[in-house]
Amino acid sequence: MTRIMIAIGCAAVLLSAVPRAETGASDANDPRLVAALEPIRLRHHFPALGGAIVTSGGLTSMAVTGVRKAGTRVDATPDDLWHLGSDTKAMTAAWIARVVASGRLSWDSTIGAVAPQQTAGAPEAFRGITLLQLLSHRAGLVANLDWQRASHAAPTPRAQRLAALKTAAMTPLASAPGSKYEYSNLGYVIAATLAEQVTDRAWEDEMQATIFGPLGMKSAGFGGLGTPGLIDQPWPHTDTDRPTPNNGPLVDNPEVMGPAGTVHCSLGDWARFIADELSGMKGHGALFGPEIYTRLHTAPFGGDYAFGWLVAERPWAGGTVYTHAGSNTMNYAVVWMAPLRDFAVLVTTNQGGADAQAGTDEAAAALIRLHESAS
Repeated sequence: MTRIMIAIGCAAVLLSAVPRAETGASDANDPRLVAALEPIRLRHHFPALGGAIVTSGGLTSMAVTGVRKAGTRVDATPDDLWHLGSDTKAMTAAWIARVVASGRLSWDSTIGAVAPQQTAGAPEAFRGITLLQLLSHRAGLVANLDWQRASHAAPTPRAQRLAALKTAAMTPLASAPGSKYEYSNLGYVIAATLAEQVTDRAWEDEMQATIFGPLGMKSAGFGGLGTPGLIDQPWPHTDTDRPTPNNGPLVDNPEVMGPAGTVHCSLGDWARFIADELSGMKGHGALFGPEIYTRLHTAPFGGDYAFGWLVAERPWAGGTVYTHAGSNTMNYAVVWMAPLRDFAVLVTTNQGGADAQAGTDEAAAALIRLHESAS
C-alpha cells in the first residue's frame, strides 16, 4: 500500500524550483552531491540514490548515483524518473485548492452535498465529512479499502473512485469525524473524487492540465516506471535489496489510488513543484494567490498535518519545516523544505522498506549540511 513514512529526525529545508532553462542550472551530476550521496548508497545497499537542492531561484544542484537495477551495470541518470508515493498528496491538494479557488468547492463542502447519489443511505456522520477534514486526515476514515477489489469495480480510474466512495460510505468509521488525526489514503481518494464530480474531469487529466502543465513538469505521469522488461528507468526493488520480478506502469498500487500516491517524475520536475510551493509562501507562486498557499501550509484543528505536509519545527531551519515521504513499498522519496531559510532537499531511491526510510533521511541530512556549508 502507498503509505507515508515521515523521517522526523532529519534536518531539511524547502526550496523553490523553477524551470532549469530559466536558471541555467545543469542536468549533470554535481560532484559535491555525488561525494555526499555515494557512501550512503553503498552503506544502505541501494541500487540507486538521487538527491537535489533547490532554492527560490530554482534547482541549484542534483546528483544520481548507482544503477537502475541491482546486478546490472546500467547507470541511473539525472534525467531518470522516480516514484513519489505519498508525496503525491501535496500535488493533489494543490489541484483541489485550484478547484476551491474557482468556487466549485469550498473547504467546508461535505461528501453528502457533493455526491448525494453515491452516499444515499450512508450514516450522517459520513455524509457530513468536509473537504478540510479529508485533506488533513481528520475525517475518521479507515486508512485503506481493498484497492485491488476497487480497481475491478469499473472500467476507468475515475469510475473506480466513485465505486470506492460508495464502499467507503458503508464502511464503519475509525473515529468520529474531526475528533483526531488518522492518516488515510482513502481520505485523499475521496477528496479527489469530490473534485472530479464538480469539474467533471478525471484527476489524472486535471493534474496534467492544472499542475504539471503550468509548472513545466513535462516528465510527470502516473504509475510504475519503465518499459516492461527493459532497464530504461529505475527498476523497483523490495526491502530485501532485490529487484522485483517485473517493472513497468502496472507495477504499482492500483490506479484508483492515484490521488493518494501514484505520481512519478524526474528530480528536476519534482523540484519545479516544490519551487512553486516555496514561491507561493513568499507571495508569488504560479498556481494561485498567496492566501491559498497559506491555507495549504497551515495545519487545521490544532494539529501538525496540513495539506500533504507534516508541519514541524527544526532549529537548522530557523523555525517551521514542511516534510513528507512516500513509498509504494518498492520505491521511496522524501522532501524537507524550510521556507525561512529558502531551500529544500529532495531524496529518492528505487527501493522500499525501513532501510530506505533511514537511508534517504541520512541523505537528506547530508544535503542540508552541504547546502549550509556553501551558504
